[in-house]
Amino acid sequence: MGLNVRLLRESFELVLEREPNITHRFYGILFSRYPQVKPLFGRNSQAQQEKMLAEALAAVIDKLEDASWLEEKLMAMGAKHVDYGVTDEMYPWVADALISALGEAAGADWTPEHHKAWTDALNAIASLMIRGAKQYGRPEAAAGAGAQASS
Repeated sequence: MGLNVRLLRESFELVLEREPNITHRFYGILFSRYPQVKPLFGRNSQAQQEKMLAEALAAVIDKLEDASWLEEKLMAMGAKHVDYGVTDEMYPWVADALISALGEAAGADWTPEHHKAWTDALNAIASLMIRGAKQYGRPEAAAGAGAQASS
């Protein structure tokens, strides 16, 4: 993947020290900037959703050097997200909100290098999830997602 694993891990630890509930801030930003995604989150409580995202982020950060694990888990997650109504165009929205939340929490310690490392990582994650959605998701849903998305 060519990711800056050291910088991703260091910045994630820094963010969690300063804002242990970063996923709460993430969803606040996501729903504020992209209110059209809010209806996709009706299956779980906000607290459950925040916990699941926090666990997924921690697992991915922990497994950054395990390409086969990342591919398997992220493609499966992408396939699952088809059923939630997630489209390809939504992945950059999630990246935007997450990078904003991380940068906010890191404050003055957030650098252009952090921004690039997280952008690269989230693009790689989105790519695997989209691949999984197309490969393993319901064919009609994946086809619909591709038709709606411009990216």
